Amino acid sequence: MTKKKSIFNDQRVIAALVAVALTVVYLIFSKEFRQYSSFLSMLDFSYYDILMAFGVTFPLITGGVDLSIGTGMVCYALIAGQLVRNNGLPVGAAIVLCLLLGLAFGIINGILVGVMGLAPFIATLSTCMITRGVGSALSATPWPTLQQPGGWFHSIFKWQFGTGRSAFKFPFGIVLMLILMFVLEFVLNHTKFGRYTIAIGSNREATALSGINVKFYHVMVYAVCGLLTGFAAVAYAAVTPTVQPGTGAGLEMDGIGGVFVGGVSATGGYGSIIGSFIGTMVIVLLKTGLPYIGLQSNWQQIITGAVLIISVMIDIVKKRRAAATA
Repeated sequence: MTKKKSIFNDQRVIAALVAVALTVVYLIFSKEFRQYSSFLSMLDFSYYDILMAFGVTFPLITGGVDLSIGTGMVCYALIAGQLVRNNGLPVGAAIVLCLLLGLAFGIINGILVGVMGLAPFIATLSTCMITRGVGSALSATPWPTLQQPGGWFHSIFKWQFGTGRSAFKFPFGIVLMLILMFVLEFVLNHTKFGRYTIAIGSNREATALSGINVKFYHVMVYAVCGLLTGFAAVAYAAVTPTVQPGTGAGLEMDGIGGVFVGGVSATGGYGSIIGSFIGTMVIVLLKTGLPYIGLQSNWQQIITGAVLIISVMIDIVKKRRAAATA
């Protein structure tokens, strides 16, 4: 007779409980956190983290990583912002440009890792440095941005109904994130691309011997990650008043950290888009919520690091238990 598995064996459940616990603590100890404007602000600065997490979930499931998502996101926003402000490029075209730049760099990463056989850490660290340098070199203005005074771009993730004191702002961005989450979860679990992504992470050699074009799907994995990074660049430019050249290093850790907190296997072969969403919200709550209860940014980094260690340890313990009962 087999034992019934507890829901607490699912790391997504644990991450969700942590997110709820953090929210309750903030609500109890901070009046400012209870304000609707604080809720909107937290969501605004979660969108690009969520999109980076969605994208990097796929390389991490294959046992790889993409360290260029942070600097890449800023680089694409800088290039598009310069063209909007200095060359009159329409904002709609700039959005498409961000997506294309992300896709292009994703394909480059995929070729370096999947075709040329470079270690993912080395390949994506190299493109991380390249995108950071390109973003600085091509920025003619100090802080170019896609936003235009009186334009529509700044409100694409936050819709306003009414005017004056009766105005109500609706966080439409979270609706987009949830829709995208369910679409990508379906892709990961119910399409050939998703199944092969998991198979590559579980056993690359066996997957190749079964006749699957591992190199092609490896390139596709990084292409999807790059495309979503381009989308993150759009979100970053929409919610950030200024985009500073030469920045972005370190931002990728919020996305990667969220994926690990959400339950992706540290060695590949397993992951969940829903888990990545929940895990990223834990990271966002730590990043934006701790100052409300009087803890400075250094504590946010310390606590986030501890949470990541615990998340990876949970994955290790689960694998050891599974091996012991096999």
